[in-house]
Amino acid sequence: MASNVTGRQRLAAIAALALGLLAFLAPTARAADAVKTYAVAATINADGTLAVKATMTFGGGAPDAIEQRLSTVTRTRDNMEYRYQITDVTATAGTRALDVKTTVGPRSTTLSIPSAGATDPVVLSYVVHGAAIATDGDTTTVQWPLLQGLNLPVVTFDATVAVPALFTSVDCAAGAPDTPGTCTYYGGGTATARSPIFHDEARAAGEVVVAIVRFPTSAVAVNQDLREVWTLDRAFSAEPLPLGIAAGLLLLGGLALWAAHRRLGSDSGVGLAPTPVAEFHPIGPNQSEFRVLDGIRPGEVGTVVDERVDPIDVTATLLDLSVRGHLRITELAPASPHAPTEWTFARLTSSDPLLAYEHTLLDAVAPVQGEPVKVSNLAGSVAAVIGKIQSELYDEVVARGWFARRPDATRNRWSLIGWVALGAAVVITVLLAAFTHFGLAGLALVALALGVLFVAQEMPARTASGTAVLGGLDALRGSLLTQPVDTLPAGKGLAQLSSILPYAIVIGGKDRWLQAVAAADDDAEDDSTDLDWYHGPEGWQLKDLGASLANFVTTVQGSLFSR
Repeated sequence: MASNVTGRQRLAAIAALALGLLAFLAPTARAADAVKTYAVAATINADGTLAVKATMTFGGGAPDAIEQRLSTVTRTRDNMEYRYQITDVTATAGTRALDVKTTVGPRSTTLSIPSAGATDPVVLSYVVHGAAIATDGDTTTVQWPLLQGLNLPVVTFDATVAVPALFTSVDCAAGAPDTPGTCTYYGGGTATARSPIFHDEARAAGEVVVAIVRFPTSAVAVNQDLREVWTLDRAFSAEPLPLGIAAGLLLLGGLALWAAHRRLGSDSGVGLAPTPVAEFHPIGPNQSEFRVLDGIRPGEVGTVVDERVDPIDVTATLLDLSVRGHLRITELAPASPHAPTEWTFARLTSSDPLLAYEHTLLDAVAPVQGEPVKVSNLAGSVAAVIGKIQSELYDEVVARGWFARRPDATRNRWSLIGWVALGAAVVITVLLAAFTHFGLAGLALVALALGVLFVAQEMPARTASGTAVLGGLDALRGSLLTQPVDTLPAGKGLAQLSSILPYAIVIGGKDRWLQAVAAADDDAEDDSTDLDWYHGPEGWQLKDLGASLANFVTTVQGSLFSR
């Protein structure tokens, strides 16, 4: 009897051990690492919208999360983009609704499905707007990757698409998104299979299966959202129309600028007899005296020539005031061999009348008679009135009737027009480049605005009187360059040479007249006070005047026009 009990206990123990071993060896349920079947039931509606319902089944339990990224932008080769909108996104597992997280990005919409613990197939539904695009022959092509952007591989893909009418063609592409191949098989449109069907196998994570179905536009409406992509090629297109418009603008604008300059910026009285400004008047055999006609001053001469009051015009005026007895320029002996040259201005008493700009200049450089002022101390006091001197000199040439309007005011007015035009042209160019193909037309406007700025400098125009004076200045320049220097009257050589120098500095020929001054020095004695208007340091000679004046002009212009 005891042995029988022991046998039954043994059998029970063996059975328990076997059951435990079976439980240990049996496979545990685990999350799937692939989608076993991805089955799509899609519907193309007459308004072009596409409703997609994808059912995903797994060999084991569903993964903790499923992520599918739907592309919402498709770029074409001609710099266009199709845009799509995803709406009505839902997901379920059996009767349980899954809380899908939708993340909308600039080029895709990502659907994140929390599927942990799901034992039933997961069903994802959404609606696509924009997949019905216009194609040739008055047709509508509905094209959409029914499988795309899934984070899991798919073993088997199947899709059936319900259509509102007979379609004219069907196609299918599958594989990598950039280079898809052909699906395993697809078809439809037969008596037994009216709806298009698509089948493919072994798709890796992220790969696509694209369904393409074409209809007459009368059966399925186009709902594409097609936009142009901004590129430099698009913005500044060289197609015939944009290029032709840009060329036309340049041509017409260039002609307008030329006409404006010809009408408003050209001198009057071209061809009139020159008005003499100064001359070498014969006073005896082989003797001529330099005479200035109508009191025309060197600063005015320079302004008429180039329509500007330049630093050299003011410096020549300063020298002319000295030659006429209003000022004495004294060159000081250098404090050391390496010290810069220094001068002083001393105001003198003279009955010679002064013009407004000459009076202002004289008051600035030597305000008090008998108190010499060093050139090195002039920058602060003169800089403040240089603008006034230039303004009064412009007023003087207008008062003489050589210009109808002040040249600086004319330049400023046209420059303002040019800058405003340039600003407007830049804004127009940006707008044209951003929203149209006509950026070249904007560049043409920018070029024309720059042309206005360039032409602005040439817009001051002389009157007939001014043109005649300019002709007289050309004749004077010729005389200064060719008149024999040994024909000046005896006993007046230095005075005559001195009166010539301010004019020669402005319009040319100064070197030969400075050489004439040097030639007048016929001894080795000190000439520091031989000239009434320019005194040199001890040991200075007339032959040094050229070097002294060159240094003086450079230094004084730097002092007068420093800011």
